[in-house]
Amino acid sequence: MSEAVNRLNRRKNLQGIVVSDKMNKTRVVQVKWDQKHSQYLKGVRRASKYKAHDEKNESKMGDVVRIMETRPISKDKRWVIMGILQKA
Repeated sequence: MSEAVNRLNRRKNLQGIVVSDKMNKTRVVQVKWDQKHSQYLKGVRRASKYKAHDEKNESKMGDVVRIMETRPISKDKRWVIMGILQKA
């Protein structure tokens, strides 16, 4: 039991907003993060989009969700939606 918990704890967890729900069982989640510019040392906002698996098509556009890294599900999908934190 503890080995399974440790394996889950090593996976990356991110929080983002669903920006597209047009595909079946797949959502596009945008994750925003801050970074310092290497030369000017000013804070710069960045965003990345991840395709995440949603087995029951529960999440909708605008929902805040938590995604977790997983094995490759398709060519682009390497994340799975763990839960909806806030409905749109």
